[in-house]
Amino acid sequence: MVKRSLDLVLALCLLVSLAPLLAVVMMSIRIESPGPALFWQERVGQFGRRFWLVKLRSMGVHAEADGQARWAEEDDPRVTRLGRWLRQLHIDELPQLWNILRGEMSFVGPRPERPEFVIQLEAEIPYYSERHHLRPGITGWAQINYPYAASLQDARAKLEFDLFYVKHAHFLLDILILLQTARVLIWRTGAR
Repeated sequence: MVKRSLDLVLALCLLVSLAPLLAVVMMSIRIESPGPALFWQERVGQFGRRFWLVKLRSMGVHAEADGQARWAEEDDPRVTRLGRWLRQLHIDELPQLWNILRGEMSFVGPRPERPEFVIQLEAEIPYYSERHHLRPGITGWAQINYPYAASLQDARAKLEFDLFYVKHAHFLLDILILLQTARVLIWRTGAR
């Protein structure tokens, strides 16, 4: 209850204080490329429940026109010029504060994955579904300890960190993760 209460208060305060920045960025996205400024994508959350994660759009609107889910790549050609900058600074993640307010996410927890990838990863990696015991987060132990996952091998390595977090989840560990996330944001590591 304490974690959820802190999530609510912090998310609401950040959403209100960052509203002008979000408005400017959303207008910039619309100016740079056609299509909506917000991007909604289905993800798998706590206990395997699906929800719609919201982000600022960083790719062209036809990034997956063929309907095939793809891992993001290093220097992904689908990412717009502005989108590359948004991803490096992790500004594209800010609308997920809405997901926190709705109770679908927390600030700290395993990152929610797309259902298409979850099906594949659960079939190929033992204990993958264990990461769904907790509410997913905007940041997590895996995010600060391993670069962006772009393959099955990366997902396997990140799972080790996620399982460590699931086993040792604690308020003090969350504080450490949030402090380390600030380090990642300052040094701009981990984004693709």
